[in-house]
Formats: sequence, C-alpha cells, structure tokens
Amino acid sequence: MQVVIFNIGKERFALETRLVHGIEKMMNITYVPKAPYYIRGLANLRGNIISVIDLKKYLNVDSEKVQENIIIVEVQEEKVGLMVDSVQEVVDITDDMLEKINNENTLTRGVINFKDYIVTLLDGENLIK
Repeated sequence: MQVVIFNIGKERFALETRLVHGIEKMMNITYVPKAPYYIRGLANLRGNIISVIDLKKYLNVDSEKVQENIIIVEVQEEKVGLMVDSVQEVVDITDDMLEKINNENTLTRGVINFKDYIVTLLDGENLIK
C-alpha cells in the first residue's frame, strides 16, 4: 500500500494515495455560516467548489503552525480538501508495518511503525462520511 504522510502540529498522519487526487498550497476559502466547527469553508478548485475540512480541529490536535497545504481527496465521487500543516512524503508500506488498533475510533485504521517514528493511518472513507 502507498500512503502520503503529513504533519499536523507534532503529530504525523497518513492517508492511502488511492484516495488522494492532489496536494495544493493554501487557497482562498469562503466561510460558510452555521457549518460544523471543523468545516473551514468552501474553495474553488479549478472551477469545482469543494468543502474544506480543518483536520487540526476535526482530529483535536494542538498546533500553532500555519496550515500550508490542502490534500484533495475523493470519496464516493465527492472531492474534499483536508487542511494540513505540511506534507512530508509518499511511501510504500508493507502489511507487517501496519499495526491495527482495536478501538471505537473509526477514523483510524492503525499505526504505521517506521524505525524512528510512528504514523497514524487515517481511514479516508470514514473521515469524509
């Protein structure tokens, strides 16, 4: 499996690349009144209007850093932008590197154990539902 690794604060997360349709620099986002707290707003992506989710708020991660990138994902034919502090790299992982977590949190699929650090693998489909 191939994943894109990104940072939010001091935390590292990953998404499967099969869901990722692009990585954009921060763009103009239009505020939407009465939207859920984690919806930053709407953005125009090459003529298509997409919702933009503030992952920092959605995942409840502390970060003072400025979010520099938006990862564009597509789930069930809907494109959504995910605001992140920075995108690190795209890597191939093997099944033995992924440790599944048995918990009630449907947003995570497990953790990826690299030699020097651990990355939380997010469940892209459940993240966007």
